[in-house]
Amino acid sequence: MSNTNDGRTDGIGRRDFVKGLGAASLLGATGLSFADDGMSGLDVVDDPIGDYPYREWEDLYRDQWDWDSISRATHSVNCTGSCSWNVFVKDGQVWREEQAGDYPTFDESLPDPNPRGCQKGACYTDYVNADQRVLHPLRRTGERGSGQWERISWDEALTEIADHVIDEVEAGRYDAISGFTPIPAMSPVSFASGSRLINLLGGVSHSFYDWYSDLPPGQPITWGTQTDNAESADWHNADYIIAWGSNINVTRIPDAKYFLDAGYEGAKRVGIFPDYSQTAIHTDEWLAPEGGSDTALALGMARTIVEEGLHDEAHLKEQTDMPLLVREDTGKFLRASEVGLATGADDPEKVFVMVDADGDLRAAPGSLGERDGQHDPEASIELDFDPQLDVARSVDAAEGSVEVRSVWANLQDELAQYTPEFVHEETSVGKSTYQRIAREFAEADAAKIIHGKGVNDWYHNDLGNRAIQLLVTLTGNLGDPGTGLDHYVGQEKIWTFHGWQVLSFPTGDVRGVPTTLWTYFHSGILDNTDPDTAAKIRESIDRGWMPVYPSERPDGSRPDPSTMFVWRGNYFNQAKGNVAVEEQLWPKLDLVVDINFRMDSTALYSDIVLPAASHYEKHDLSETDMHTYVHPFTPAVEPLGEAKTDWAIFRDLAQKIQERARERGVDPVEDRQFDRTIDLTTVYDDYVRDWETGEEGALADDRSAAEFILEHSEESNPSDSDEQITFNDTVEQPQRLLDAGDHWTSDIKEGEPYVPWQDYVHDKEPWPTFTGRQQYYIDHDWFLELGEELPTHKEGPTSTGGDYPLAYNTPHSRWSIHSTWRDDPKMLRLQRGEPVVYLNPEDAEERGIEDGDTVEVYNDLGAIEVQAKVYPSGEPGTARQFFSWEKFQYPERNNFNTLVPMYMKPTQLVQYPEDTGEHLHFFPNYWGPTGVNSDVNVDVRPTGGDTE
Repeated sequence: MSNTNDGRTDGIGRRDFVKGLGAASLLGATGLSFADDGMSGLDVVDDPIGDYPYREWEDLYRDQWDWDSISRATHSVNCTGSCSWNVFVKDGQVWREEQAGDYPTFDESLPDPNPRGCQKGACYTDYVNADQRVLHPLRRTGERGSGQWERISWDEALTEIADHVIDEVEAGRYDAISGFTPIPAMSPVSFASGSRLINLLGGVSHSFYDWYSDLPPGQPITWGTQTDNAESADWHNADYIIAWGSNINVTRIPDAKYFLDAGYEGAKRVGIFPDYSQTAIHTDEWLAPEGGSDTALALGMARTIVEEGLHDEAHLKEQTDMPLLVREDTGKFLRASEVGLATGADDPEKVFVMVDADGDLRAAPGSLGERDGQHDPEASIELDFDPQLDVARSVDAAEGSVEVRSVWANLQDELAQYTPEFVHEETSVGKSTYQRIAREFAEADAAKIIHGKGVNDWYHNDLGNRAIQLLVTLTGNLGDPGTGLDHYVGQEKIWTFHGWQVLSFPTGDVRGVPTTLWTYFHSGILDNTDPDTAAKIRESIDRGWMPVYPSERPDGSRPDPSTMFVWRGNYFNQAKGNVAVEEQLWPKLDLVVDINFRMDSTALYSDIVLPAASHYEKHDLSETDMHTYVHPFTPAVEPLGEAKTDWAIFRDLAQKIQERARERGVDPVEDRQFDRTIDLTTVYDDYVRDWETGEEGALADDRSAAEFILEHSEESNPSDSDEQITFNDTVEQPQRLLDAGDHWTSDIKEGEPYVPWQDYVHDKEPWPTFTGRQQYYIDHDWFLELGEELPTHKEGPTSTGGDYPLAYNTPHSRWSIHSTWRDDPKMLRLQRGEPVVYLNPEDAEERGIEDGDTVEVYNDLGAIEVQAKVYPSGEPGTARQFFSWEKFQYPERNNFNTLVPMYMKPTQLVQYPEDTGEHLHFFPNYWGPTGVNSDVNVDVRPTGGDTE
């Protein structure tokens, strides 16, 4: 091949070739092939571009695609994306953004991790200069929610807040000061900014993962760990994938490629959704159980696996509680202390019993009574005997002969109820269909379940979680590539844990509270729920299983909460039971401060709104458990108006509190709960001090705080290595984390995606449960009383919201992430631009409703006016409204949660063991009562109908 200046090949240039394509088409039309004619039929023409004159006015168009600088940033929202973006700046304004596409590849056999992003991130620029952008400190002048504000100076705002905080602390009401912000992984520095000050003030930090109905309570119940997942690249290693209530193509857009690519590699993909969702259309098979019947379906599949002998017996014997003995008389586990075993254990009453192949009783290794706390890597569950699974016999105990059965025997009795006829009746799924899917799942070499929020929205979400988890346990699909149950709802876990933790809570003494319980307690749930639930709420609080603040005083009184700071979240908009929240809780709060870049519903109902920097105007970090990288926010432009970064806002507030406290001569206050004093005269000095090294003023800005997190975290600065990830490293390129800290269950391995549970499955460390094993039998008194010691299918509460014919469902949307982007013009143009209820054609026709009609969705709690969309993909009997529409987007300022009552499940209020709580104990975002969105009844009618 010759190379010439005009780019010719065999006498004809590339441009000449293109010009001749039209002639080639004509040749084909006359019956002559292009190959037959060769290239002789092409006429060579002149190249017009080569002689094109320069015209200055065209620079106007060229300049549209020019920029002054590029910065690396991301979008600090509560999703699992954690996507690195390049932000282009021109003339001091953000001009456009695009996916960075430079994640380093760690496994060439997997699809490229690049790019990551979605349509929401692609238009974040809209928010930087949006009309709803908060530009100055604002003070409310009218009623909350009226939208009447006055602009005030930063000094006025900070002084007013500081004086209020000082009054509360001096009066001993520091535990009436609350701070709510969600998910640290999406921007840990911004999370820590307010949490750090709240901690120094002795205030209360709120959970979030449970409040959003995202937390899957079955995971800590069964596995003693909250939400450890494989990173999404591992989906590609699976041979069989079930997407169960996880609408991947809508809510996991940056990772959907792994799900789709797995199919190209031969993996079978099954979708389990009540509606024919955007993910169901890309699966090989779709199962559509009735809403809330997931537990029955999972247990029916489990029965098939057990009946056909497809379970992994070795896994069940070593890794689970299935061989453990349970007393028939009490329903409690048989303890080693009752039969004279484990006499050398620290606590034989917390050691459990198996039966070996010879029929002898044996202490189960790894029980809580034989190990040092919940997590003990020095202990082992490895067996030196072969336990029996199916046991029913009597044993000689201290008080005489006792009838016992193994957990496995009890489980088989439970599964026997889930006949094909029963499962079909409860779920509407075909008998042979679900049995075949169960069989295929069990026989696959590597099978996994991708579990989403859909199951968590229901009252019996813990039972649903446990039943679905049972499928991967029965088949031994844990701890190996391509296996497991991966639950992704929000960026629930943060990789750089220790650095974030000590930055957020420098004193080490934290008043944490389960937000669902706190919200409902102060909204009057004790007077608005059934007597049994109310009694159990009181007992849980009285026994110290679940905390509520302000704490009860020595005289038996309990103050109301007085102060609430909200940042990086939209608490008021997302409040389940929001009628009670607005009417009962909100009036108790003397001061609500919202730190925000936009005027959302919480800001609208606040007293002071402080302008926060947007995601393109600050330093921070971004992480997710869906990948093993860390990457940064960097400021592409200066904060608009008078906005400041979250870190600067809380730092400046700390400085104002310290200044005013010194002026007022405020004395230190002794903390009632912790061995410390709350000293407001040093709170700023304490805020900017590095508590790990003692260096004064080291944390004065957000960039330093980001460096602090990376320096003090095992994942980015391993103790056994000279390698370290710095902030500059992340700016250059997203960095794959170097190690996994103690709150993860496997190591990060070079050349492999992260896969959880290997510490237990391969290294034989005890699972962090009471028994030291995957625990499907819970012998807590409340579980026994309610008949939930094993996973079991139960109908949800009836008539919540009233006796109405339609089930009400509020799933995540394609067009927003929680309420962010709900008010963005580009996203609104891609849908109907206003709140919409989705109705099956049968339900719409029965009510005389046509597509596009304005309708009223109502129950006993309230009513909302929305547009109707006829949705053939939805199941009959369901009114579906994708959630997160702002209150101000509805005519009467009600919203999607107006129809949802406040209720929670008593089993999620327990401590287990009851006396010490190593297995289940309140820890924010790990264990606590979840909000409930479903199990709600409504009806729909055209507007103007009778409301009686």
